[in-house]
Amino acid sequence: MKFIRIIVSFVLVTTLLVSCKKNVPSPPIDNTTLPQLSISTVLTGYEIIWGFDFLPNGDLLFTEKRGKIYRHSNGVVTELTGFPAVRSSGQGGLLDIRVHPDYASNGWVYACYAANATDGSGELRLIRFKIAGTAIQSVENIFTTGGGNTWSGHYGSRIAFDANRMLYLSVGEGGTGSYGGPTASNRNSSNTSSAWGKIHRLTAAGGIPLDNPILPGQTSASTLFAYGVRNPQGMTIHPTTGAVWESEHGPKGGDEINIITRAANYGWPFYSLGTNYDNTVISQGHTATGIVAPIFSWTPSIGVSGMAFITHNSFKAWKGSLLVGALAAQKLYRCVVSGTSISEAAIVEGISGRVRHVAQAPNGSVYVAIEGPGRIIEIKAQ
Repeated sequence: MKFIRIIVSFVLVTTLLVSCKKNVPSPPIDNTTLPQLSISTVLTGYEIIWGFDFLPNGDLLFTEKRGKIYRHSNGVVTELTGFPAVRSSGQGGLLDIRVHPDYASNGWVYACYAANATDGSGELRLIRFKIAGTAIQSVENIFTTGGGNTWSGHYGSRIAFDANRMLYLSVGEGGTGSYGGPTASNRNSSNTSSAWGKIHRLTAAGGIPLDNPILPGQTSASTLFAYGVRNPQGMTIHPTTGAVWESEHGPKGGDEINIITRAANYGWPFYSLGTNYDNTVISQGHTATGIVAPIFSWTPSIGVSGMAFITHNSFKAWKGSLLVGALAAQKLYRCVVSGTSISEAAIVEGISGRVRHVAQAPNGSVYVAIEGPGRIIEIKAQ
C-alpha cells in the first residue's frame, strides 16, 4: 500500500490536455476538507479486465475481455465456468457485468458480450444468470442487437440500473466502420430501426417498459430510449437526480460526457466536436435543432471509459464528484459536478495505465480496473 499526494490544482480547459465546450468556473478548493488517499492492489496478472461489480457480501465479480468471468472472495480468485461462447475480436469480447440491486432476493447477475451472429458478423448480447458454486446457471438471453458488426469495433457497452430497477444498456454503432459527417455510410446511430448506436432501457427481465418513448420513425415503443451515440463505454446513475450519465468515445477529439434523456438524439454520425481520423470536418460545432450537445468534452481525446460518482462521506469534499477513466490518457479524472455542469481535475499521482472501469465498493472505497497487465486497485480515503 502506498500513500498518494493529492493533486489539488485544476486542469485549465485551455490546456493541450483537455478542453470543454464552454467555460465552467471551478469552485474554490478548501484544502482542509480534501481526503488523504491510499492505494493498494486487489488483484493483478490478468488480461483486459473490462467490467466488475460487487455482491452484497462484498465479493467481487469481474470479466476478462477474452471471455472469462471470475469471483474474488477473501483474497482468492475463482473462475466461474459455463459462460456462453464469446466473440473476442477487435473491440468485441466479454464486456460489462452488473449485479441486480435486489440480488439478495433474486440472485440475478447481468453481463453483455460480443457473439457470433448467424450471418458470421458480430452482435451484442445481454444475458442474465445465477451463480451456483463455481458455475453459472439459469442463463437467459434477454437482448440482442442482431448481427451487422463486420469490423469488430464500437460495441460499447455498459449496464446500469436505476432506482426503479429499470435496466439501461449502452450500445455502440457497430456496422461496417466509423466515419462522421454528411457522407457517413454507417448511419446505425441515427437509424431508429437499428439497435446499434443507442441507449436501451429494459425491464429486469428484458421486456419493454410501458413508459418507453416512441422515437422518430417508430410506430410503437421499443427498448430504444435515446439515440445518436457512437461508442459509449461508460454509464452510471446520478445518486441524487437519478439521471443516466454516459461517457462516449469521440472520433479524433470530441470525447463526451452526456446526460441521457428520453427520446434525445445525441447527434452521431452527423454532429461531433471532433473530426474524422483523416482530419475531415464532421460538423461546425454540436448545435442543431433536435440535437443534444454533450455537457463536457475533451479535445484531444482522452479515451473515456468507465465512470462512477463518489457517494461516501470518507471522501469529504470529493463526495458528489464524478470519476472518469481514460484509456488513451492513462489517467483517472475527477469531475466536479454542479447541477449539469462539470469541471475537471486529476485525482492523484501514481495511477498509470489504461483505466478501463471505476466503481465504488460497498465499503465506500473506489475500485479501478487498469490494463497492462489487467489489474484492479483499491483507493481508500483516510
